[in-house]
Amino acid sequence: MPDASPATDYALALLEECIRQGVTDIVVCPGSRSQALALAARALERAGEVRLHVRIDERVAGFFALGLSLETGQPAVVIVTSGTAVANLHPAVLEAHSSDVPLLLITADRPVELRGIRSNQTTHQVGIFGEAVRFTRDVVAPTGAPGERADAAELARSAVAAARGAGRASAGPVHVNLPLREPLSRSLADRLPAGETETADAPAHETRVPQITRPGMLLDRGKRTVVIAGHGSGPIAEALAHAGGWPLIAEVSSGSRFGRNLVVAYRELLGEPEFGGRVERAVVFGHPTLSRQVPALLSREGVEVIVVAPTGDEVYNPGRRAAHIVGAVNIVEGSIDRAWLGSWITASRQLVDARSTDKAPDLEAAHSHDPATRLAYVKSEFEAVRAPLDRRSLALAVWGATWPHDRLVLGASRLIRDVDAAVPGKKIHVHSNRGLAGIDGTVSTALGIAAASQHDGAGITRVLLGDLTLLHDAGALLSSPGERMPRIQVIVGNDGGGTIFDGLEVAQSTDEADIDRVLYTPQSVNLEALAEAYGWDYVKATTRSSLDQALTAPTASGILIEVPLPR
Repeated sequence: MPDASPATDYALALLEECIRQGVTDIVVCPGSRSQALALAARALERAGEVRLHVRIDERVAGFFALGLSLETGQPAVVIVTSGTAVANLHPAVLEAHSSDVPLLLITADRPVELRGIRSNQTTHQVGIFGEAVRFTRDVVAPTGAPGERADAAELARSAVAAARGAGRASAGPVHVNLPLREPLSRSLADRLPAGETETADAPAHETRVPQITRPGMLLDRGKRTVVIAGHGSGPIAEALAHAGGWPLIAEVSSGSRFGRNLVVAYRELLGEPEFGGRVERAVVFGHPTLSRQVPALLSREGVEVIVVAPTGDEVYNPGRRAAHIVGAVNIVEGSIDRAWLGSWITASRQLVDARSTDKAPDLEAAHSHDPATRLAYVKSEFEAVRAPLDRRSLALAVWGATWPHDRLVLGASRLIRDVDAAVPGKKIHVHSNRGLAGIDGTVSTALGIAAASQHDGAGITRVLLGDLTLLHDAGALLSSPGERMPRIQVIVGNDGGGTIFDGLEVAQSTDEADIDRVLYTPQSVNLEALAEAYGWDYVKATTRSSLDQALTAPTASGILIEVPLPR
């Protein structure tokens, strides 16, 4: 090994400063050009300064880092080599951009003299992520000149600050492109003994609270109002609905799906003239994506739309009809229209009860003095727990097994809509990649969430997703030697393909073979063999009883739970 390597010195200074600025996790993908960064990250892990995660697939690594950042609120660092490795980060970058999630991408590159001459693993990495990043910098390849370590530290401070949203309206991904020359690394075996790192004068890390960049607004109580909480709204939407005495339409990944104002059956009611047809004002938080009824309401003439968006370059605004886009709202003192709220809550409960297969136990029959009546009750209960599962019962089972100390991750396809239509209110942590609502990276994101949350003592992480969503990210099941597998359940509703496409209007007038070939895309993968190949435990649950048992069984690491569903 060489005694000196400017690449190693710069990489170490860059990562040390990232850690001083609050970074807690680094995700590394193997590669030759990025070896100095990878070995520096390993040295910092040995010193106890950072949590290191290794993934062989850059797309998996990007979404895994996204999950880490979602849970910690801090930008996770992703290190990859040059070439197609960088391009594989793009899906996660787009999701982070659309969801305002901080990420710090450090991509190794060839120096300027090797660009444009078809050098191996060399492409145009500068600006590869376009407008999706908050900050991008193409660094001059380090040479060992005086001041380079200080330059690296300053770059780290700027990059971390930009990822948190400094100088912009919101947090998001940033890109540092780092060209490196030979020698690409040197040994760091004696560079960082356990528990020791170099110190340098640097500002202490402070958690940045995004400032409201839009004016606030005071709402009167005179209009028939609904509060709409889309993905990422947080509890503020529920608080407004509660204070105003207004119906709360809260999507399952909103962070607002709880409280006595919640309207579960909002899809049906928004389409009814006496409910949705009487709405005069809608106050919107977050990013609603799970129904057609919400954007239809917000696009309708006669409905005043107020969008609450403290940060962000883009806001949810169907039809561009929002009368006001504000940073915060408050309510004028006054009386609550209890009849308006009560009508929504009563009607929603009636609709939920009418479609529910999970009826309350008949306690009179259970305790009847008539043996025949008691026997009939017992038989009906057995039939219920042994009945085949459908999407609604799957959604209710997973929701019921999840508690506030757990994490629930939902794939961005059909099942999240089934959950949204079925489950009651509960204040739990629900995540889903709804920025662009792509199915890719769901398992990777969930593993990142699990790794970060369980480091801080959280419970189990459950992932509910469809079979195609799992297969799109099957590489995420590969664990890295030396890393502890978090407690995670991957629950796969397996209907043999993309049944969400059966709901398309064209599916009703097109030959079924054509729909199957290019949309439904049937699959017959042996998920038990897939789980075994990656070293995961496996259970097939075909009834509510077997599913409940699988969901509540002690889990030491990773388990794949397959739930067969009809098309």
